[in-house]
Amino acid sequence: MTVDKPWAGDASSLVDAFRSGERSPAEELEATFAAIEASELGAFVWLDEERARARAAAADVSLPFGGVPVGIKALEPVKGWPYTEESLVFEARTADRSSTSHTRLLERGGIVPVGQTLASEFGGLNISTNKIHGTCTNPWGQGRTAGGSSGGSSAAVAGGLVTIATGGDGGGSIRIPAGFCGLLGMKGTAGRIPRGPKTLIHPMTVVLGCQARSVRDAARWFDVASGYDSRDPYSLPRIDGWERDLGSHDLSGLRVAISPTLGTAVVRPEVSERVAAAAEALARDAGLTVVDLDVKFPKLDVAWALGNLSGLRQDLEGLWPDCKDLLTPEIAFGLEMAEQLVSLETNARGEATRTAANEAMADIFDQVDVLICATNPDVAFPAHITTNTRVGDQKVDLGNNGALTIPANICGNPAVSVPVEPFEGLPVGMQMIGRHHQDQLLLDLALRWSKPARGRWWPPAHPSEQLGSPFPLASFIEHMYDQRWKDSLSHPTRRLMTWPSSFHSRRSPPPAPPELPGTGS
Repeated sequence: MTVDKPWAGDASSLVDAFRSGERSPAEELEATFAAIEASELGAFVWLDEERARARAAAADVSLPFGGVPVGIKALEPVKGWPYTEESLVFEARTADRSSTSHTRLLERGGIVPVGQTLASEFGGLNISTNKIHGTCTNPWGQGRTAGGSSGGSSAAVAGGLVTIATGGDGGGSIRIPAGFCGLLGMKGTAGRIPRGPKTLIHPMTVVLGCQARSVRDAARWFDVASGYDSRDPYSLPRIDGWERDLGSHDLSGLRVAISPTLGTAVVRPEVSERVAAAAEALARDAGLTVVDLDVKFPKLDVAWALGNLSGLRQDLEGLWPDCKDLLTPEIAFGLEMAEQLVSLETNARGEATRTAANEAMADIFDQVDVLICATNPDVAFPAHITTNTRVGDQKVDLGNNGALTIPANICGNPAVSVPVEPFEGLPVGMQMIGRHHQDQLLLDLALRWSKPARGRWWPPAHPSEQLGSPFPLASFIEHMYDQRWKDSLSHPTRRLMTWPSSFHSRRSPPPAPPELPGTGS
């Protein structure tokens, strides 16, 4: 059989296809490389073709993700790969280790790492553009951002290049691009997936995960990657049965508060309306009890930013401020601002803000079981914008971008973004936040919502479901090798943007280490 198009369903159904002999990992990988070569999204910034082919040839398809080509967010270290953190400052650096989660996905999961996906510099902003690799655009078109910081991973999954990709979330970086690209984005309880080795402890907001097409893919990911590791002292004990137990929660009678704005964010009215309508529909379908609750969080953007900038300053030890001109202006400004503002007094105020946020979250979950809000204040903004300060026609402050997602990072709660009805041809995300350690309940709620949403604005789980779907990967796969796709550029879900011209100059790997990435210590 000749496979010339990547799998259009989720990763789990791709593994089933491998096991049945419908296609092989090697065939899927070649189709993936061809798709990346043909794509104009800019989702991938570096490819490891030789080692990927070796892994595909030796793939054990009995493993949970056996043989599945996977995009790896460029902020995640993989031994022997470039480790730029998407910054010109570290353009020549190569990773000397792989992350714990990457090693688990290789050894327990059987993934085939394809290469690196674009992220914002150091993961600092909700954008998909940087100085070192250019701009990644949203598969839904209209020249829009894929979001960030896991924008390249989201674009690759939504755009039909790979079925699943890694993500990380320190302030919304899994959920924000998932919302912009119409995917499922699950942020687990803090510590669910370990972040070692050499874990950066402060500010305890960052989690790891994936950009997925289906709930079962996210559950399978947690089956493989979660569980305690001594190199992350705040990692949580392993829980088994994530995928096995999907759908096992009795949802009827659960109390839910619906607050599209969280009482704090400026959200576009059309987005609020769609989120509220979807939340009410889910409540009716699942038998949830809607509770009228006055939700209000303190303003968290400054405390969040200053906490994260201290880790960045450590990363740049001995290089800052001489490296200022190599940084994006936004990151350089943040460091300069932090140097001027940070003191014992500001640290104390930051701790007081975090405590107030946690109290606000605890008060909410004293009264309800689930909190539903929008994932993003608006649909995806233009891809070239690096500091978005608009919601529709309204001027807002920069902190509004993360006002809906940062609370779950500051407080450590699990949260999942799911696609709801698009607005003007662009995805809208609905975010569900749960109590600590209630990750599996959120996945069951997402699963319940996916059933009526699939086929309309949810990614297909199997290629047979793509017929008539507005989801861009369906049309992308259909037209990838057909010159007629150019005739559909006016269609908002089919328009793809220009791949940076430097692609070929950055796809050659550095000298390969003697082992496959992640197979060593």
